Parts: sequence; structure tokens; C-alpha cells
Amino acid sequence: MPYRRPQSKYLISILAGILMFSLVLMTVNARYDKVNLFFESIVVWFVSPAQNFFTSVTNSITDVFDHYFFLVRTSSENDRLLLELGRLSKKNNELLERNKLLERSANLTEFTGEDERPFVIAKVIGYDATQWSKVIFINRGTDHKVEKNLSVVTDAGVVGHVIHASLKSSKVLLITDSRSAVDSLFQETRKSGITVGTGEDICEMKFVPISAKVSVGDKVVSSGLGGVFPKGLMVGTVVDIVKQDHELFQGIRVATSVDLSSVEEVVVLLSGQEEG
Repeated sequence: MPYRRPQSKYLISILAGILMFSLVLMTVNARYDKVNLFFESIVVWFVSPAQNFFTSVTNSITDVFDHYFFLVRTSSENDRLLLELGRLSKKNNELLERNKLLERSANLTEFTGEDERPFVIAKVIGYDATQWSKVIFINRGTDHKVEKNLSVVTDAGVVGHVIHASLKSSKVLLITDSRSAVDSLFQETRKSGITVGTGEDICEMKFVPISAKVSVGDKVVSSGLGGVFPKGLMVGTVVDIVKQDHELFQGIRVATSVDLSSVEEVVVLLSGQEEG
């Protein structure tokens, strides 16, 4: 028994030492954690605003670049859509123009179908540039049997007559030109006169007696005299009448039945003489 007692005390001492050391470590760790938390809180207090600032700046820059690339993509897509829209618009205009051409050609063909006289349809390819002349150029000439003094019309009425023909094109004097004269008569009363050009966008009907009954709105047609224009072609409509007691004839202004400023296709009435 005296032999074992010292071992027990020694063991107890060791256990007590271990316990004390553990308590010291726990105390030191606890204090260290508090100090560490204190310093961490100070660092966070100083660093946090800067960190928030840089985070905000970084996010803003990221947003800017994202927005920029979005705009680039959107702009590219808009450019592509605009090009596609332009292409479709051009195609649509071409189809509309083609339909209008077919419609006008059909009207001209229907109009000329009522007459057995041979004809050729021509496109207007130019206007005289001077203000003293009322002339158009068409894309048909002697190769198409077009010759001088042939009448040129549309389904709406008289346009003018050919004053020069080359192989592939011709020059047409409009009825509004001051050199033009069309033997005419009033469609209702059958009173005759001569419709002459004024050099402006209107005509005058000359040599209508002061006693003749004429009203605004009366229709004027070709009489067939003179050897250029066939009888019964629409020339225009009376828009103004001036009567003076001391004059033998009335002053009558006639608006052309054809809008000569926008005519695009015409019909040339051929002579009808077959080449032998």
C-alpha cells in the first residue's frame, strides 16, 4: 500500500495540470477571439465604405458595358431590319408600278380596240426642257411605222401629233403648244371651231360665233377635218367663256381631257396603209 500512494498522487497531479492548461488555453483563446473580433470590426469599419464604393463602381461599369453591347446588338438588328424593310418597300413599289403599267396598257388596248385603225403603244421618254415649247419624246419611230403628222392619244383623249420621227423614237407636239391646232366641235351642239394651244397648260377654241350657245362644262371633240386627228376624239372641256358685243367670236378656254404633265404611255394611231 505505501508503494501505490505516490503513484496516485502523481496521476492526480498530472490530471490537474492538464486541466489547468486547458483552462488557460480556453481563457487565452477567448481573449484572443475578443481581440480578434475587435480588430476585425475596426478593419470592417474602415474598409467597408471603400469596398462598397468599388463594388458600386464595378457594378456600374459592368452595367455600362452590358448596356453598350446591348445597344450594339440592337443597332445591328435595327440596321438589318431597315435594310430588309427597304428591300421589301422597293419590291412593293416595283410591283405597284408594274400593276399600274398593266392597268394603263389594258385601258389603252381597250380604247384602241374600238377602232379598226392600226396603232402602236409607246412610252414617254422625255419632255422638252424649254418653257416656250410643249413637246414630248416617245420610244417608237419609223421602225414601228411611226411617221410625221400621225395623231397621238390616250384613252382619255388627244395628246398631240408627231412632228418628227427617227428610227427608234419620235417627237410629239402637244395640243397645248402654241403651234398646235385641232379642228374641233362641241359634242352636244355640234358647233365647230379650232382648238389651239396657248403655250400654257390650257387651250382656246377659236372661231366660235358670238351667237353660238356655249356653256361651261361642254365637251369638245375632234371634228375629223384637217387630216390629222380622227373624228370623235375627246379634246377637252370648256372652263371659261368671254363674250364681247363688238367681237365676232367668243373667247373660249378649254382644259385638256388628258393630264399632259403626267402622261406616261400613249397610243400612236398609224396611217392604216399597208406596204405593198
